[in-house]
Amino acid sequence: MADVAALAGVSGQTVSRVVNDSPRVDPGTRARVEAAMAQLGYRPHRAARALRTGRTQTIGLLVSTLATVGNSRMLQAVADAAATRGYALTVVTLGAHPDVPAAFERLSEQGVDGVVVLNEATAAARETPAPSGLSLVVVDAPPEAEGARRFGIVQSDHAGGARAATTHLLELGYRTVHHLGGPATSFAAAERERGWLEALADAGAPVPPVVRGDWTAASGHAAAARLLEDEATAVFAANDQLALGAIRAFADAGREVPGDVSIVGFDDIADAADYRPPLTTVRQHFDRLGELAVAALIAGIEDGATGSDIVPTTLQVRESTARAR
Repeated sequence: MADVAALAGVSGQTVSRVVNDSPRVDPGTRARVEAAMAQLGYRPHRAARALRTGRTQTIGLLVSTLATVGNSRMLQAVADAAATRGYALTVVTLGAHPDVPAAFERLSEQGVDGVVVLNEATAAARETPAPSGLSLVVVDAPPEAEGARRFGIVQSDHAGGARAATTHLLELGYRTVHHLGGPATSFAAAERERGWLEALADAGAPVPPVVRGDWTAASGHAAAARLLEDEATAVFAANDQLALGAIRAFADAGREVPGDVSIVGFDDIADAADYRPPLTTVRQHFDRLGELAVAALIAGIEDGATGSDIVPTTLQVRESTARAR
């Protein structure tokens, strides 16, 4: 650091501020210091800095499973956002038999400064105090949950997206909209179901019974048998995989999409536009969710701040929906 300071013609404290991304350095000085660092091959020593500051600049990610598309996309978004801010990432999955206290302990032992908790893991994490000094941000948790002020909250507007999807189908002339829902234990699934119910209530439409899957296409295919029995003509599925499975079940039964049945998904996964037909769906903005989750966690690490953010969703209208016959 002293060599960098001498080459750049600044103090060692200024070099330290540049290394730690302090805003108290003017752009010209910062560029000169960064050029000197590049010329000399200087790299901050993470372990040494951790000993001096008490922070490792490593954050943890706690997740039930990475097998779902939403969770894997959130992992990528959080990893990208952490890297942009100079943080490393450590991931712990809970698996089939979640032990949140043990997971927190593992992350704490690895020296993380804070933890982002994803989706289905949030319900268990809410009930488990994090180790002392460990900041926490949960993705998808009710803001009114008891003890919510202990941590930051970031979530998609699941209910708003579901309302938009259901309203879209009703405006196409369907008498009602059936719902192919996610697991009853999922906060995101419950919020999407709430939005569906609100849209039906606003329109004075009948409320069909909810048919549930487990987020997979296979479960959507199996659950669609009930939708066929109920002669559903408009379906809002809680995610794109459920919608994909239902579309195959309708095809197996000789029901065309959208000729006989219109269907809307949720997430707007990378392949949604390449389904047959291209899927009308609600887009979650995973990159923005990851950015906000990491920003909220770093604010908690540095200032002890907690708060909540809701990221809007966007309806993407494609060819899986059409006017009712």
